[in-house]
Amino acid sequence: MAKVKSLDDLKKIKEEFLSKEELQKNGDKSLGIVQIKVAMATCGIASGAKKTMDYLINELDNRAIDAVVTQTGCMGYCYAEPTIEVTLPGKEPVVFGYVDEKRAGDIIEKYIQGGELVGDVIPVNYETIEEHNIE
Repeated sequence: MAKVKSLDDLKKIKEEFLSKEELQKNGDKSLGIVQIKVAMATCGIASGAKKTMDYLINELDNRAIDAVVTQTGCMGYCYAEPTIEVTLPGKEPVVFGYVDEKRAGDIIEKYIQGGELVGDVIPVNYETIEEHNIE
């Protein structure tokens, strides 16, 4: 995080924070930034999801990657905790399992920055109502 040297610096940080907070509340996927959801149910927390989330927030900031990291409840993948869902702009969400700090770094470098999938992707095993053309 940048050092605050003036009132203008403080105002700028406040505006950025409020903007990201609004994104977290709305979850708008059309804004063109990376969105990461960290599963923070009991099993995720017990498996280290808090450390993973803190690492993601700090590392994305250090690399100046425009992203919003939020927490969510159970994703249903207790066996693979900590789990995260990453949505790149214009792409479908991808869920990664077993995400410790090292794996989070790999996901940032290879998937978010490089567009290359890394191991431990949890495949989509459901279909939406729209895919069944149910009216």
